[in-house]
Amino acid sequence: MKNYLLVVFVYLFQISLMGQENTELIYVGDPMCSWCYGISEELNKVVEQTKGEMEFQMVMGGLRPFNTQTMPELKDFLTEHWKHVSEASGQKFNYEILDNSDIVYDTEPPSRAVVIIRELLPEKEFEFFQKVQIAFYQDNVNTNEVETYLDLIKDWNIDSEVFEKKFNSEEAKMKVKSDFSMASGMGVNSFPSLVLKHKDQYYLVLNGFAKSEDIMKEINNVLEP
Repeated sequence: MKNYLLVVFVYLFQISLMGQENTELIYVGDPMCSWCYGISEELNKVVEQTKGEMEFQMVMGGLRPFNTQTMPELKDFLTEHWKHVSEASGQKFNYEILDNSDIVYDTEPPSRAVVIIRELLPEKEFEFFQKVQIAFYQDNVNTNEVETYLDLIKDWNIDSEVFEKKFNSEEAKMKVKSDFSMASGMGVNSFPSLVLKHKDQYYLVLNGFAKSEDIMKEINNVLEP
């Protein structure tokens, strides 16, 4: 895969990174994106291999925010899609949730929850993102309800009342919309994607599923042309 220089950025994204000269790896994804779940182990390896060499940050891309379809309405499409992801990645899926008509496939609430963790406990953001993935794809929990996230953070030093208040706040809803705008403003509209910021230039080094060694090759192609 060739590296593509990203030339379109939202103003907010540029301001947030202004003055930073260090190399950054920016992960644009969605906690309910099945390919983001599929690539999670490969990204863990990439994050571990680049630790200390570059900063890692996340942007919620917004896969199907504010969607109103129930799981059964999407069952045929998702079943086929998830099987492809499982075959490529080896990740386990629990398909029972696809028969649960009480759950709406809305990716905004879990993305909002991740943004809140970014604020309250930033060092746990990526771990929490993956906890949400496992909770949905393996444990089949309802990611629209705040109780789901209170259970995921119960062993962390986070006040549950503070989290719940933030989760239901208009401020958090605006913040996650800012993430969605950042993603689209960078020209990223499919997930997972990785953008490498190096010497004030932005490069797309991943768009879709790939093994960690191939991702690292793309990163090194930018760092060592």
